[in-house]
Amino acid sequence: MAINTLATATLFQNTLDKVAIQDAVTGWMDANAGQVIYNGGAEVKIPKMSVQGMGDYDRDNGYVQGGVTLTYETRTMTQDRGRKFQLDPMDINENNFVTTAAAVMGEFQRMHVVPEIDAYRISKIASETITADKAGMIDYGYTPGAANTSALRKVKEGIKAVREAGYNGPLVIHATPGFILELEIELAGKIMAVTFSKGGINTQVPSIDGVPIIATPANRMYSAITINDGTTSGQEAGGYAKGTKALDLNFVILPTATPIAITKQDIMRIFDPTINQKLNAWQMDYRRFHDIWVLDNKLDSIYLSIKDAKPSV
Repeated sequence: MAINTLATATLFQNTLDKVAIQDAVTGWMDANAGQVIYNGGAEVKIPKMSVQGMGDYDRDNGYVQGGVTLTYETRTMTQDRGRKFQLDPMDINENNFVTTAAAVMGEFQRMHVVPEIDAYRISKIASETITADKAGMIDYGYTPGAANTSALRKVKEGIKAVREAGYNGPLVIHATPGFILELEIELAGKIMAVTFSKGGINTQVPSIDGVPIIATPANRMYSAITINDGTTSGQEAGGYAKGTKALDLNFVILPTATPIAITKQDIMRIFDPTINQKLNAWQMDYRRFHDIWVLDNKLDSIYLSIKDAKPSV
């Protein structure tokens, strides 16, 4: 019986989406995508609003006129990524194609797609924060576990810095396992857990002052990454690598409303050997067109703890 490739692709996409939700640590950032206006092509518009504060009420003249400024920042999406895989029909049959293809695409999503998206988002947030260099929002040269240091004090100082910048809403912390380990050792099992939701799935995560801490692999916690194009010599493996001048992050603290992550294309296609015009083989295509931004007026809401010393200019 012939395989319904459209239905199979849909089934795979649903499976890959579940993998992404479970394995991705930055999936919560997609919640702000509703603010974006699509222009077509790679451009999007993101609204930026400012309003004036209160004035004195006058019993004769009433209210003082206030001003509202609404502008749109035009941004361009840059991450148009994808891969294709082929399976020779001599190596599989129709009975095990679905199982084999699901294993291939699941491994691809788990080992390459999800880590790259997480690493890209965190590195872009970090690099823009470092460039903005807002006073008191970056702490350099801290190694978790070093003598005469306190992980708890470090994270509390970070939360305080964000709060004092005027951000009183929900916050999220991305932290390396090494930093979280030091927190747990200091608190001797007394660290509180909170419920954190991403993609509709609720999980229990540790927290400090009610702020959830998302354990994030150290190889996704860089201030910059190099994106491999998959074709240039030395980049055939694709994926990403730590940037040549990248710094290692201990943790990042930011309001949930700060990052705007969007995905304009997230699609998978399957071609059976009779449709594939290049080879007599099953072909699976995957494409993801995405990006993330932080508006200029919210760059003071992000706090970074960096393991490396501050680079000399």
